[in-house]
Amino acid sequence: MTIAVVGATGMVGSRVITEAGARGHRVLALSRKPASEDPNVTLIVADANDPSAVREALAGSASNCAVDAVVLTVRTNPVDQEFLVGATRTVLDIAAQLGMRVLVVGGAGALRSPDDPDLLVADNPAFVPAEWKTTAAAGIAQLRTCQAHADADWVYLSPPALLEPGERTGRYRRGTDTLLTSADGRSWISAEDLAVAVVDELETPGPERLLTVVHRDERPSA
Repeated sequence: MTIAVVGATGMVGSRVITEAGARGHRVLALSRKPASEDPNVTLIVADANDPSAVREALAGSASNCAVDAVVLTVRTNPVDQEFLVGATRTVLDIAAQLGMRVLVVGGAGALRSPDDPDLLVADNPAFVPAEWKTTAAAGIAQLRTCQAHADADWVYLSPPALLEPGERTGRYRRGTDTLLTSADGRSWISAEDLAVAVVDELETPGPERLLTVVHRDERPSA
């Protein structure tokens, strides 16, 4: 496949590029300042909130190839919900017009709590401390943007409560709309294994529009 990664220089985007390239896919890396030494990666300067630049990249005029799927991995620090929602809507609009599938790497806040299905993770202090509530709320707004887009072919992948750089093991457990935890109550995955899950979903799409993953083994001790 040819996979376009929007937000290509971030923690998740950069690892999706590595994973997809290792499996033989061609990758278009879209970012304000894209960077990669992989010969299978085409670097494209594009702001996720610039419809003209995104359209040019996804339509193939910037890379001379047709895009099969788009992975949206944009994040801002500090969180900017307006930017996140705008970028998501831009990508969904253009992908729908071009007939492409979109995989949105979102947040865990939109998931149900494992011990209380009526409580969103965003509202559960056991998983989302007060200082992360605005980030969780932005992720929910991003999911709502996807759900409101009737024409787009999208899937929203929520990571577990903790996502951080680590090792690629290829071992993860998959779920749907409820936060997953391990036997000891941890909800964690490495960015490398999240990238594995992303490319797995692109290669073999499941039926769900909202899905989540967690590391299949116990989190390694530091």
